[in-house]
Order: sequence, then structure tokens, then C-alpha cells
Amino acid sequence: MKWLRRIVVLALALAALWLGALVVLGFALDGRTRRATADRLAESLQGAATIDGGDLALVRGSLALDELRVRRDDVLGKLELHVASVRCDLPPLGGALFDRECRDLVVRGTQLDASSLALFHARRPKRPPLHARHVVIDDATLSVAATSLAPDLGKVAVHIEHAEAGATVFKTPLSFLFALRALHATIDLPGNGKLDLRYDAGELVLAGSLFGAEPIALPIALPVAELADDAGAEVAKLVAFGREIGERLLARRATDWLKEKLPLP
Repeated sequence: MKWLRRIVVLALALAALWLGALVVLGFALDGRTRRATADRLAESLQGAATIDGGDLALVRGSLALDELRVRRDDVLGKLELHVASVRCDLPPLGGALFDRECRDLVVRGTQLDASSLALFHARRPKRPPLHARHVVIDDATLSVAATSLAPDLGKVAVHIEHAEAGATVFKTPLSFLFALRALHATIDLPGNGKLDLRYDAGELVLAGSLFGAEPIALPIALPVAELADDAGAEVAKLVAFGREIGERLLARRATDWLKEKLPLP
């Protein structure tokens, strides 16, 4: 049985060497990973990107990024993105060296302020976009000037308390909406209007003074992001989807008003 004992000892020694190498590689690749991620963000949003801190753990399989910032100011407008923290679960025991897809991606404390949706019509990036199997977003605020949607209005701000999405390819910061599973958010409209929005299991529920005392529930089908879509195509689909929802809400509100004013005998 000496040969078996030697094999076990050799296997344990190799495992220890591998784990030790992964710890060293994690430290060595930590800064490089942050720089590569910042470069990818900068290329995707056509701005200047920085990441202040983070940690790459190859043994347990995780990537942490802190204080991500992207700024852009050009002829198309201004964009500022700040993310407090990003956590990405990767394959453990060095699997992340070969498979960089996030199993769970958790993003907290996001502030995105854009002066125009045209800022997302970027050229196709050279690097492949980030892939995630499951996405969680907490405490995010997305603001865009309403002039890109309706002239002579102020900004529209969406405050996401919590959102969950399935498999997502992040061609833009909004790509998760195509795989949305659950959402609780509020929307601040120009003129002090405010909406409460909830989405779950294919049903969108909105409440606010614009819709009267009772919330409005709409069954919806999310738009589909195709592999061939670039960032601009995805944004165009989301804008068209938003307009469709707005038209359905107006039609529903008009129907309810007629029923109230002209009750059937």
C-alpha cells in the first residue's frame, strides 16, 4: 500500500502547490484585472474609466470591484457613471482563469446620469462584453434628460430599489432589462410626477397620481435582445418598448375614465 500512500501524498502536495499558485496569481492579476475592466468600460461607454479598489480571489472564485467611475463629455452629451461595488462569483479553484463568466453578479450603489440616449449609440467594442448568468441590482439611480424622449421637458429619473435578471450580456448598463425577472422601482417625472413600478412574473404594476387611486396592472412581454444587436440597437428597442407601455397606459387610463363618466346601465 506504499504506492497508494505515495500517490495520496503527491496529490496533496500538488493540490497545495496549485492553491498556493492561485493565491500568488490572484495578487499578481488583481491590478491587471481592474485595469482591463476599466478599459472595457471606457471602450463600451466611450469615456474615461477608473476603478479605485477591488480583490481577485482565484481560490474561492470571486472578483470584487469598488468605486467604478466613467465620465464622458463630447458632442453627443455628458455621461457620468458611478458604481459603489460590484461582486462577481466566478468558478473556484482557478476555474476563472479559463471561464470568466459571472455566475452571480451583484451591483450596489449605482448612479448613472446621461444627458441623452444618443450617448449609448457607441461603435462596436473590440473586447467581448461581460456575461452573467444571474444579476442582482440594488440601490441604483438612472437619470436621463427627457429631451432625448420628449422635447422641452426635464429629466426622468428611475430609482431601482431592487432588480433581478437572468442571463445577461452587458452591451450597455441597461442590458439586464431584457432578462428582467423582478423589479421594484420609482420613477420621478418632470413636473414633480412620481410613479411606483413593480414587475414580477410577466406583469407590470404601476401606481401614482397619474393613474388615479387604483394601481394599473399590465401583462407585458419584454423585448428580446439579439446576439447581433449592438449597444445602439438595444437602446432603440428599450425606447420603443417604453413608448409602447406608455401608449397602453394612456389607453387604459382613458378606458377607465370613460367607464367612470359613462357607466353602463
